[in-house]
Amino acid sequence: MTQTQYTIKALTEALSKGEVSSVELTREALKAARDDSNNCFISLSEEHALRQAQDADLQIKQKAGCFLTGIPMAHKDIFCTKHSTTTCGSKMLKNFAAPYDATVVKKLDDAGMVCIGKTNMDEFAMGSSNESSFFGVVHHPWDFDYVPGGSSGGSAVAVAKGYVPFATGTDTGGSIRQPSAFCGVTGLKPTYGSISRFGMIAFASSLDQAGPIGVSALDVAHLFAFMSGFDKRDSTSAKRQDNWVDSVKSEGFTAQHTPKKIGLPSGPILNMISYQKEFETARRQIESAGHSFIEVDLPNLEHSVPVYYVLASAEASTNLARYDGVRFGHRCSEPKSIEDLYKRSRGEGFGEEVKRRILTGTYTLSVGYFDDYYVKAQKIRRKIFDDFAATFSKVDAIMLPTTPDTAFKLGSLDDDPVSMYQQDLFTVPASLAGIPALSIPCGFHNDLPVGLQLIGPANSEKTILEIACEYQKNTSWHLTRPNSNYVLERF
Repeated sequence: MTQTQYTIKALTEALSKGEVSSVELTREALKAARDDSNNCFISLSEEHALRQAQDADLQIKQKAGCFLTGIPMAHKDIFCTKHSTTTCGSKMLKNFAAPYDATVVKKLDDAGMVCIGKTNMDEFAMGSSNESSFFGVVHHPWDFDYVPGGSSGGSAVAVAKGYVPFATGTDTGGSIRQPSAFCGVTGLKPTYGSISRFGMIAFASSLDQAGPIGVSALDVAHLFAFMSGFDKRDSTSAKRQDNWVDSVKSEGFTAQHTPKKIGLPSGPILNMISYQKEFETARRQIESAGHSFIEVDLPNLEHSVPVYYVLASAEASTNLARYDGVRFGHRCSEPKSIEDLYKRSRGEGFGEEVKRRILTGTYTLSVGYFDDYYVKAQKIRRKIFDDFAATFSKVDAIMLPTTPDTAFKLGSLDDDPVSMYQQDLFTVPASLAGIPALSIPCGFHNDLPVGLQLIGPANSEKTILEIACEYQKNTSWHLTRPNSNYVLERF
């Protein structure tokens, strides 16, 4: 392994000093993406990217740009973009060209970032391994025979391999944090409603949240500032009361050191992880920086996975009803009747995991089962929310593993969906509660990256990012990358 430093901060300084141009960075990023053997891109936007890079170089020359101007990046293929197709990793939408840009896309365009393409993902964001994509599996950046995590696996791999220093992701139950941990990068799931969902294709509307995947917590802090903000086109968008995000845009993010109380869940749950030594070492490093740890009780944590899959599947069955071959999506050839059109269009357009979740969701919403499954799951979700609220009256943040284990081998869980769902054990609680959670690299176990997770109360991104920035000042796990020959490694 090699240690590299191609953070956005370093690239920004190189661009401002004229050591490299945005066009040069973009051409090299496009070359890397074309040569990619990990299958982390679904489509590339070469002409569009080079036009953006030329505009960015002009802005930089005129000193009219911002911190992100001229930096190459990629979008998860769940965000609508006018310049390319938006497939959601599905045959159902393989030819869909959106007539508008998602709010996240527009915000980063306005900041002068350069989008080189759209990254691969689990179909409709349903998966923990990036094996369910219609466009093929994505391979782990450290070991080709392993999964990168999902559903934002393509984005995590693109950052880990050094093709781009940043990619967007979405997190419904861990789809930013889990692949970030598996691939050794930094990923933030913000507070629900912090970043607009307009133009982001829906999976489970009460859980879906966009967020950044980058090299460092410092980079992620800057990216969050530019991605977030109220959007009247998104009914779940929230107006934040804090003003630190606005100051980051103009002055940059500076992590302030103030000792924090950090909660560690009591009971046997931490014994379930394979990388206990690495996790404990990280805990001691954070403690040595002046923070204190106390045991906390999260009694309903173990119920999070079944609750999540009941609720997420129910919402998916509703959201995906629109893809029927008439209004949206793939249409079968020569249907014999309207019923045949619906059946074959959906049967051909959706993959097995999406079908499984639609059927599960439809069942839990059906007459006779609604109260036993959906209503009960909502009640337990409220208890999980209350558990977090009670805990945050005592601590500033909670530290958990991001995943129970390292990445697993491709195909090893194909016939065991329940074990696949258990990969989300430590990530779904924060999603159910709608609170921010950040995954950062904390070492290697069996030669594969592992991550720890910092969770805070609603709108406490600043707190958990400060803890992470301080940790990354004293460690270099976030800068450790697979061998690569691309220009971004120079910075």
